[in-house]
Amino acid sequence: MAGIPDRNYNAACGRLATRLGISQSAARRKVEIRAAQEGTRDSAAREALAILMLEEANTAGVDNGPLLNDLLEAVGNDVNFMLED
Repeated sequence: MAGIPDRNYNAACGRLATRLGISQSAARRKVEIRAAQEGTRDSAAREALAILMLEEANTAGVDNGPLLNDLLEAVGNDVNFMLED
């Protein structure tokens, strides 16, 4: 079983997830994949990588909020769809 990452790493992944509009586990996977590509294994380097990815997202102006809101809007026949009777 994988060990529980430290609190600072979880917090960095949480901030990244909030910025990208994804779940924390998805953000953690993104960091883990990039860490594997770069060959980093220790938790301090992964935490630094998560912070770097957050800074990159901030400078790139990545904002998925409006996109996700547009995807949640009903279109066409879905407007009349009822979840309960």
